[in-house]
Amino acid sequence: MASPVQQHPQSGGGKRKVKAQYLQAKRVRRCNGGGGPRQLEPGLKGILITCNMNERKCVEEAYILLNEYGDDLYGPEKFIDKDQQPSGSECRDDDLEAAVKKEVGDIKASTEMRLRRFQSMESGANNVVFIRTLGIEPEKLVHHILQDMYKTKKKKTRAILRMLPISGTCKAFLEDMKKYAETFLEPWFKAPNKGTFQIVYKARNNSHVNREEVIKELAGIVGSLNSENKVDLTNPQYTVVVEIIKAVCCLSVVKDYVLFRKYNLQEVVKSAKDPPQLNSKQTAQAGNGKEAKLETGDRSIQNDPAEEKNNQKVVPKSSEELGQTKPISKVSMANEGGAKPELASQVTEASESSENDLS
Repeated sequence: MASPVQQHPQSGGGKRKVKAQYLQAKRVRRCNGGGGPRQLEPGLKGILITCNMNERKCVEEAYILLNEYGDDLYGPEKFIDKDQQPSGSECRDDDLEAAVKKEVGDIKASTEMRLRRFQSMESGANNVVFIRTLGIEPEKLVHHILQDMYKTKKKKTRAILRMLPISGTCKAFLEDMKKYAETFLEPWFKAPNKGTFQIVYKARNNSHVNREEVIKELAGIVGSLNSENKVDLTNPQYTVVVEIIKAVCCLSVVKDYVLFRKYNLQEVVKSAKDPPQLNSKQTAQAGNGKEAKLETGDRSIQNDPAEEKNNQKVVPKSSEELGQTKPISKVSMANEGGAKPELASQVTEASESSENDLS
């Protein structure tokens, strides 16, 4: 509340009314919908969206797109009328403490009813928007959107660049991330589940987290969950997405990351009709170092420019010749103590190629 500041009356004998000047109080940003956080923090699920310098337009497009496909997957969003919301006035308990607790519970329940399925929040970084989700599986919804756009080749957004599902958030400190990831990664990689994977890493407005340490620790966790989990930098089954913004780490595990152009809505409508064939061919070439070297130098194999750019980002910078992939796999298989060291080194190299992605 603003506090009045009184002025001393002027000397001269006459009585003058003293006007109180009020200092403008700081505005408190309130949450839409009556409750819930408005800033990205640990313990949330949602969708991380990057845009091209127009965050307001990005939010508008995101709401339209998410509501369209959300209704398709989960049905129309249901709203609760004010008359149907619980009221604390119905409590007739003589115990004052019990009455207060019931009223607090009713307020929380009414607040949750007013929260929307999708809620825009401040991410803490420029050109990045975070849409919190309630009752929605972010990976399923975003994959459904990209799959439809990939098939139809219909461009539905202008401001949105990438759309990444976020299945969980934690504090962006190495020990917190390690502890959180041990449980978070189990549904995909814990035995009997297994799969090929890569890790992509991006940090914004954060300088206290070491990229290589994070990637090595996460790769080690994946290897410890099941020794049959292998690194695939060409066309992995799963991509572990690590997005760090300030002091918050966002994690997700997605499919078809290469096929859907790193979840870029602008590029997925331009992609080739059948890029997996190219990926499988490159994988076959990797089995023979000499063949790979000769065929990669053959200019008769022409790739789509966007696809070539994407492949350059996925393949490690240090592995210009695909023939280096074979010795790495042999060392990994011969390691009796598990695949942790090799997994960490390979995924670390892969992450270096992702640093120059679109923000």
